[in-house]
Amino acid sequence: MRKLSSVFASVLLSVSALFAGTAAAQSLNVDIVGGLKTATPIAVVPFAQAGGAPLPTDVADVIRNDFNRSGKFRSLAKSEIVETPSKGSDIKFPTWRLLKQDFLTIGRISDAGGGMLRVEYELWDVNKQQSMLAQAFTAPAGDLRGVAHQIADQIYEKITGVRGAFWTRIAYITAVGLGNNTTYALIVADSDGYNPQVVARSRESLLSPHWSPDGKKIAYVSFESGNSAIYVQDITTGSRQLVSARPRGINSAPAWSPDGSKLAISLSYSGNPEIYVMDVASRQETRLTKTLSINTEPVWSPDGQSIYFTSDRSGRPQIYQTPASGGGATRISFQGQNNLSADVSYDGKQIAMVQGNGNVYRIAVMDRSLGGQVRFLSPGPIDESPSFAPNASMLLYAATEGRRGVLYAVSADGQVRQRLVLSDGDVREPSWGPYRQR
Repeated sequence: MRKLSSVFASVLLSVSALFAGTAAAQSLNVDIVGGLKTATPIAVVPFAQAGGAPLPTDVADVIRNDFNRSGKFRSLAKSEIVETPSKGSDIKFPTWRLLKQDFLTIGRISDAGGGMLRVEYELWDVNKQQSMLAQAFTAPAGDLRGVAHQIADQIYEKITGVRGAFWTRIAYITAVGLGNNTTYALIVADSDGYNPQVVARSRESLLSPHWSPDGKKIAYVSFESGNSAIYVQDITTGSRQLVSARPRGINSAPAWSPDGSKLAISLSYSGNPEIYVMDVASRQETRLTKTLSINTEPVWSPDGQSIYFTSDRSGRPQIYQTPASGGGATRISFQGQNNLSADVSYDGKQIAMVQGNGNVYRIAVMDRSLGGQVRFLSPGPIDESPSFAPNASMLLYAATEGRRGVLYAVSADGQVRQRLVLSDGDVREPSWGPYRQR
């Protein structure tokens, strides 16, 4: 069984054969684990359909599942929905008060002509008997999941004041097969694991996918040439660029700057792995670290002014922060024996990391606005690769269960976990994409 401390070393020494990619875009099996009894109760009534053939997507089910995995809401079970209003005039508020629901979502779907559907929804405050939202979407039947995620986002934002992140995408690496017959792939899917699409395939390991801030490109590491190399894949055009393939040493851990013009990377052609910033257009490199230790896994602060990275300069892997323009590095992680693989929330207040104590590695979040207070979001024993949703309401991470690699999406309070499993392979290295343009 793989230990996280060995992962740190193996990536740096270019001998990683991590659980990564897949040959086909197989769907992930999804289970929601746990729940929060104090979450806000909300009912999502099945949307009425005005004639036509059965639809491929149950819009209300998608919305309901989005709410349940967020940790903020607790959706009324479909089996407990005793009335099915489709517009405000149909609502009998005493029924929903008896069911102890604070909010009610209703909707209807009709033919909009030209192969399109019209999806209308309303959000109601049950106690005040007031309408809070009433909007409509027009889309083909094949896009109903996306419409459902957008509705969930709008309702989430209306109630919480925070932009929802259900209509986003995730990237991950899968591996199918054994030994020399293993096939790897970089996959992009909806935030809930549905609609997987293959972005890149290889007979050699793929690692470290990272989204560009506009959501159009993914930087990643491939061993397809025999040595590590960093590529940028345009997922809108299918084109690919090789951005770093120095034959001596490793090329690893790409991370986009907030403006999308630069990549922070780890290179070892000068000796031990060091952090560099590369201008993507010119390929010009600026070296940020110069030590006798291992420096890797860079990630930018949201304002682009500094970079967090993992270094063992203190004897064990810890998280450090350095100015993006160059300068001295400051250690910021002190709790636990090992801390590595940092990711930063959109507001810079929270830093997720893998914290190791003995043989147990868990996902920890350090809140810098609370004096560095740390909370754990995963049970271990081998959890890794944390990645925040763009609103920091949820976090993706990879876990090892027996010999299998799986993913979890966990709510920010740690109370709800969504398990994503590949039926006949391993899934690893998750990266949560940015908001899509509205």
